[in-house]
Amino acid sequence: MKLYLPALGVLCSLGNSKHEVLSNALRGSQDGLQPIAGLVQDQLPYFGRVDAHLAPLEAPFERYDCRNNRLLLAAYKQIEREVQELIEEFGADRVAVVAGSSTSGIREVELAFETQRKTGEYPPEYYDYKQEIGTVAEFLAGYLELKNVAMTISTACSSSAKVFYSARNLIESGVCDAALVGGADSLCQLTGNGFHALGAMSLTRSNPFSANRDGINIGEGAALFILSKKRSPIALKGVGESSDAYHISAPHPEGRGAEMSMRQALLDAGLEPGDISYLNLHGTGTSHNDLTEGEAVYRIFGSELPCSSTKALTGHTLGAAGAIEIGLCWLTLSELNSTRGLPPHIWDGARDEEIKPINLVSSATIPAGRRSLNFMSNSFAFGGSNVSVIIGTESEAPPL
Repeated sequence: MKLYLPALGVLCSLGNSKHEVLSNALRGSQDGLQPIAGLVQDQLPYFGRVDAHLAPLEAPFERYDCRNNRLLLAAYKQIEREVQELIEEFGADRVAVVAGSSTSGIREVELAFETQRKTGEYPPEYYDYKQEIGTVAEFLAGYLELKNVAMTISTACSSSAKVFYSARNLIESGVCDAALVGGADSLCQLTGNGFHALGAMSLTRSNPFSANRDGINIGEGAALFILSKKRSPIALKGVGESSDAYHISAPHPEGRGAEMSMRQALLDAGLEPGDISYLNLHGTGTSHNDLTEGEAVYRIFGSELPCSSTKALTGHTLGAAGAIEIGLCWLTLSELNSTRGLPPHIWDGARDEEIKPINLVSSATIPAGRRSLNFMSNSFAFGGSNVSVIIGTESEAPPL
């Protein structure tokens, strides 16, 4: 069964609409990465923050009110018309929600604790339920009055890429006819201090695959797709998952889990490595991840396939990273991309001789002369929870 991705809503530090995100991604803008105080103790790292007015959630959804759900709602509002048409077509009992997140409303709880320490009282809007991971899908389903499955996946940095596999299974098994898939994550002290304690946080702008790389920038954002059997120009072609469980936080040193997820995605899509036109790398800017991902990518694709890590533009949006980066692939394939450019790999250009020579593109366009275009996006997480997603078109030109 072939499934399609007819609509996308997205916002991150690159912008608050599809046009802004695509335009700033294609020009390699890092303007959204700025130093932010108060998220890492005694440090001022760069973060990718969404610059948008996010209105509080109104009754009867106050219990879900947090920045995370406000981001998700903002992504939904971009495709509200298409979603409502979907519900009218299939019914509220036939549309599922499968979303990924790793932070939920943790920041609001952190702020409530600060208030309690200072005043002895929690603020009136405090509600610890906001930090429960499952509230992301639960909120959106409730907001839309959907009666089907509402599932939140939280596998750290692969969360919102794994939703594509789970949602596809629901549709193929007949549980639903369509699904809203994506994810949201917001900035908080837990992730900021946590990654800093691991020695994985860069205090400057991230520098993926460079010999001078020294860690990640954390970002925030949301992306939401419609996944449906109804034919549209961009299709979900393949998903590959693996779980190498090599280490609680480090990838397998030979990139075995990464390689397995990419090969499984190709097998699932019925494609060969030469059928892929572009690869959005996981590319965190940490020492081990970039080294092992480079090994795995080179073994499969060699040194010709155009690749880039867009985390140097958005920051690592953790539980939202998969959906946002698949969203960047979607935007690049769409008619919005009139220049046919590919997202550039922004770094200092200092090659690490230990990393295999994959093709990190600073300026490139979508390869011409192909009957179909297929883009792959990698998302690798703590514990070896890996996923690779392939989306694409059936024509050479941008389709929409």
